[in-house]
Amino acid sequence: MKPNYAIIATGGKQCLVKVNETVKIEKLEKNIGETVEITEVLLVGDDETAEIGKPMVVGAVVVAEVVKQGRAKKVTGVKFRAKKREKVGFGHRQTFTELLIKDIKLA
Repeated sequence: MKPNYAIIATGGKQCLVKVNETVKIEKLEKNIGETVEITEVLLVGDDETAEIGKPMVVGAVVVAEVVKQGRAKKVTGVKFRAKKREKVGFGHRQTFTELLIKDIKLA
């Protein structure tokens, strides 16, 4: 079986990845152009079959290249306290790493 998609766990989240596609994940401390090997693979599959890990698939590795480091658009919010005439605004920009999925290996 030559897998063409996988579900990985990174940054406390799960993400579906496919070969030759880009994906934004939580920030990794890597430079642009570096290769990353992700071993926390929960599921690998092709068009006919899928292998599900318990909890991880043994021997599965997703190889990716760092394409971009950046920050997402600002998310804003407001805290309002009734009867106190108090209104406080806040904002947050989450950092991310954009990866290009090169290969999904299954040993």
